[in-house]
Amino acid sequence: MTTDTVGGVWTYALELCRALAEAEVQVDLATMGEPVTAMQAEAAREVPGLRLHESTYRLEWMDDPWEDVRASGDWLLALEDRLAPDVIHLNGYAHGALPWRVPSVVVAHSCVLSWWEAVLGTPAPARYARYRREVRRGLRAVDRVVAPSAAMLASLERHYGPLPSSCVIPNARRAEAFFAAPKERFVLAAGRLWDEAKNLAALEAVASRLSCPVRVAGETRHPGGGKVARARNTEPLGQLSPEALAGWMSRAAIYALPVRYEPFGLSALEAALSGCALVLGDIPSLREVWADAAVFVHPDDLEGLARELRGLLDAASRRERMAARARARALTLNPRRMAEDYLRLYATLWARPVRPEAGLALGAP
Repeated sequence: MTTDTVGGVWTYALELCRALAEAEVQVDLATMGEPVTAMQAEAAREVPGLRLHESTYRLEWMDDPWEDVRASGDWLLALEDRLAPDVIHLNGYAHGALPWRVPSVVVAHSCVLSWWEAVLGTPAPARYARYRREVRRGLRAVDRVVAPSAAMLASLERHYGPLPSSCVIPNARRAEAFFAAPKERFVLAAGRLWDEAKNLAALEAVASRLSCPVRVAGETRHPGGGKVARARNTEPLGQLSPEALAGWMSRAAIYALPVRYEPFGLSALEAALSGCALVLGDIPSLREVWADAAVFVHPDDLEGLARELRGLLDAASRRERMAARARARALTLNPRRMAEDYLRLYATLWARPVRPEAGLALGAP
């Protein structure tokens, strides 16, 4: 299994590895991107049988990554030779085009083209032409494409054309990692403050209209070195450990995620498990995941966001009812169910012969 070490992909991968280990499936996890932190390495060591293979190759969505993508492809093929896995589970696209000897799966967590469309309202610029080409090649070469929501699958087909074979397997989180403490009167949000998709500027804009603090956890600086504007109306908590963030979620009355783009939304799932009422961006993927278990507001509707937050803050019985609905829904999105879905998928792929023509050379015209 491959993984990015930044953000939700790492969380998803480790959660799945842990659930697969409980089913006596051994995973070799190959990391790319940023170096594995001491905290991540410790979390990986706690998963029975998990073997970590570390690298810092640049990822396909980064600037000018293609020499690293080629080199990391060679590294992954060498790992396949040495480890002889039963299945290749990729959490990125381009490496789907490698000449794997066993069945391969690509899981779609995000996509530059769909991000650009949803957040900036225009097609991605010409500089992403190669990204589009490499992603399309990877998607068409694998045995199965998986996404955490039907909305994300539809987005892939819109941008890259028909998929060979696909399915939806929702993400999951362990309920026991989260808890609900006595709730306090504040609104919590979490995410990369520099990522326009998170739309945390909307909370900054309405915070002064609320009768309680709005607290925001997450990175304040872009990895490339750019800075975000200092918060005036919200209270920044900085980048927190998973345990510290869970502590804040346990106390928050409301979790707000007014996003413009989010293929699934792991942080909303964590907040729901922590007993928070959810106020979410009204986008197809979050509607699909949460249905009537959240309050939805269009990402551009600041008046609506302020109104819904005030309404939940002032109506304790409604807030508690929405929190209970969210937690009930969250409990169905559990790691055991996720692992069972993946194991059924792997089993169907093991039963079919590997297509010798599946692998294509990375970077071919």
